[in-house]
Amino acid sequence: MAMTISTSIAFEKETAIKQFQEQRLQELLQYLHTHSRFYQKWFYAQGVRVEEIKTLDDLQKIPPIEKEHLQSENEHFFCVPASQIVEYVATSGTLGKPVTIALTDNDLQRLATNEYNSFVCANGTVSDIYQLMLTLDRQFMAGMAYYTGLRKLGAGIVRVGPGVPSLQWETIERIKPTAIVAVPSFIVKLIQYAQEQGIDINRSSVKKAICIGENIRDEDLSLNVLGKRITDAWNIELYSTYASTEMQTAFTECHAGKGGHLQPDLLIVELLDDNNQPVIPGTPGEVTITTLGVEGTPLLRYKTGDICIAYTDTCSCGRHSLRLSPVLGRKKQMIKYKGTTLFAPALFEILNGMENIKDYVAEVSANEIGTDEVLLHVVPVNTTAETANKIRAYLQARLRVSPQIKYLTPEEMQKLQFPDGGRKPIKFIDKR
Repeated sequence: MAMTISTSIAFEKETAIKQFQEQRLQELLQYLHTHSRFYQKWFYAQGVRVEEIKTLDDLQKIPPIEKEHLQSENEHFFCVPASQIVEYVATSGTLGKPVTIALTDNDLQRLATNEYNSFVCANGTVSDIYQLMLTLDRQFMAGMAYYTGLRKLGAGIVRVGPGVPSLQWETIERIKPTAIVAVPSFIVKLIQYAQEQGIDINRSSVKKAICIGENIRDEDLSLNVLGKRITDAWNIELYSTYASTEMQTAFTECHAGKGGHLQPDLLIVELLDDNNQPVIPGTPGEVTITTLGVEGTPLLRYKTGDICIAYTDTCSCGRHSLRLSPVLGRKKQMIKYKGTTLFAPALFEILNGMENIKDYVAEVSANEIGTDEVLLHVVPVNTTAETANKIRAYLQARLRVSPQIKYLTPEEMQKLQFPDGGRKPIKFIDKR
């Protein structure tokens, strides 16, 4: 299903975007009907006649799928023979069995276009030098996407990889990159290391950061505790992103910082309620995606499990495309603890606001009566009784309940967050 990928149609009017997506949707439906073993069975079982799906509203006639479908019938989603697959990538597996996504050469080009658009949206230019503080191996799609997108942009690239603040700062001082791509909590560690070593971070060459994997904004789109901890110490611009391996597309903020922009030539997005109906505009819903232009592993009405809010007004940057809020929570990471209900990101926000905590992992399990128990693995700033009392009092005040706390050394935390040499830190362990 080779198709020409435009750099972006986000500046087109809403009606033009809708017409474009509906044309691409019909092409996708015919492609799936011909090439996808899973969707052939799905259409038949659900009584779907693809020729009757003409508009975006008609998508509601097709029942959505979930991650369990991908996990149980992974290879049945592949739409090309093995001879046309040039890259295999996989999800991290933090919420169950990893899912393999097969890409063709055209898919790799689409991925580069996606990230090119993202860097341009985040004010990237050919004059920039980006230091990549993330893995480019272990079947990690994002690392490859950032690299190929920057190649398409023509910017400079420094591939340092994750971790090791000392090496990151040595490279910054030597190469003088203008931007970094990193997990926000690691940027905090960079700041801490610089302060300990007497490095004046505001005299460094770095002027902006592409933040991946963690929220830096609250629901109202203001900087959250993590975002403020960075900008209070380091005078840099932060650009939030949201993406997943399955969607093969990224939502990236522009300079306005008012939500991640949809790339409407690459993806159709719906926000659904628990009954798979579209939510009222401005209210949270589950991000449900339909990929456009994907050959190897295209997806139709795939429920990501992520809860967001959509904004449809025209952004001050001039783009007319839909924008998504930070991820408010994941359906499988809802915690019900002693009468208090919260999503993992809300718990992370509380923990990020604690000066006495250097790092953490939240672990949730079910007790003998079926309710949730929360155990916080914490690296404190020191091991004094006073610090322990402050941590417990803070959590009691913010959560109104007291979770169990287990104190770890930095080395123990490293092993917990990166089991078996994982590619990104685990912050949430679900044993329910």
